[in-house]
Amino acid sequence: MGLLDDLEQESQRRKASLDEVERLKAEREGVYKTQLEPGMQKLYEYLTKLTSNLGFLKPKVAVRHELSGYGTVVAYYDHEYELRINSQPTAKEITLNFNAAIASEECPLVEVQGAPKIKALATLFQKYRLGNVGEVKKDDNGEVTSASFRPRGKIPLSSVVSADADSGQVRISFTNFDSLHVLAKAFPPAQFNEALFDEVGRFIARETSSLFREALSDDYRKQLQQKIQQENLKRKWESKIAQQQKEDMEKLKREQSIKGRIDRAVEGVKEKAPSLLDKMKGIFKKS
Repeated sequence: MGLLDDLEQESQRRKASLDEVERLKAEREGVYKTQLEPGMQKLYEYLTKLTSNLGFLKPKVAVRHELSGYGTVVAYYDHEYELRINSQPTAKEITLNFNAAIASEECPLVEVQGAPKIKALATLFQKYRLGNVGEVKKDDNGEVTSASFRPRGKIPLSSVVSADADSGQVRISFTNFDSLHVLAKAFPPAQFNEALFDEVGRFIARETSSLFREALSDDYRKQLQQKIQQENLKRKWESKIAQQQKEDMEKLKREQSIKGRIDRAVEGVKEKAPSLLDKMKGIFKKS
């Protein structure tokens, strides 16, 4: 095969690759136009109604976050929602922002001793913007020896939903809902429907939601069930072996106890044997 043939084949391969890229791009753009773009508009309308109802009813919705070195921070929705949608030719983004007011009276007052621990917890409070309410104690040199911590202020919560033609999917993120971190997950167009909208709404309202619960395949579910059965069987046999070992040990102790009593009795007989022999000799001498 000559050089020209090699170049021709390489050109055909690259053209085929570029054609495939263009085909996939066109396919994603079609999905965006027919599914994702109208779906984002429907989700925006759904969230508009959701936040309007929550703002009117003002249910007592709590968020509780565990803060390392401190404990549980408790806050409640203030129901002042800011919802907006940003539209581009091939992308849309929905943003929801609001706050949860910290219930300081429901948060523990924690006293921390020692400069390193005080600094570490103060850094965490500063990182999450938890204004501290507490007393600071110093020694004669002005060095901080202890400090008490109790949060105050507000926790900002946000949710961002984005969809674009380049990725051909929907990405949903939540900040400071389940924890003081970001939870994010991507969904294919087939799952971007009213059922998903309801799960998003439930997650925002802090009701039971399967939004971040992974669906397990049948094969993987069977594997988990088999593993659980194996673990149960293993624990069952370990329990039986432990019980048998316990019984064997108790039996051995009983046998050793009996043997000890027998040995002591034999030793007692041996100790008495000389005196008995002397008595026998005395009897024979008298006779």
